[in-house]
Amino acid sequence: MLSKKAKYSIKALIALGKNAEKSPMHVSQISEQENIPRKYLESILLDLRNGGYLHSKKGIAGGYTLSKLPQDIYLDGVVRLVDGPIAMVFCASTYHYHKCEECPVEATCSIRDLYLEIRAADLKILSGTSIADMIEKEKALTETLLNPALTT
Repeated sequence: MLSKKAKYSIKALIALGKNAEKSPMHVSQISEQENIPRKYLESILLDLRNGGYLHSKKGIAGGYTLSKLPQDIYLDGVVRLVDGPIAMVFCASTYHYHKCEECPVEATCSIRDLYLEIRAADLKILSGTSIADMIEKEKALTETLLNPALTT
């Protein structure tokens, strides 16, 4: 399951991606716009900055900006930074693998095999979806759902 922290991280990156051509965004702007508690958001933005996704500038004209183009920020990297492994079980993880103590023969474990498939599907989607894609998806959903006359 995607943690609230990962969800808020993605929402903050989307907000900053939409604002990419404008001046830096203050924490309070992102917090209000995305309905994320300010103190929690400050911690998230610090993690994203330390992870190489954001630049920050202090002062009245300061705030946060993306350090990469929205089309170069993929969700798999963000989720890994915030939540850790993509796999739901350690025996199916690429970077955080460790053998399960209760499995005598890992190769015949149907649970591991299933979660390897789930991890592969999740990774395919997350590694193929950028912040720019999420911004476009949001625009399309908004147009479709809020302007139904346009789709008929």
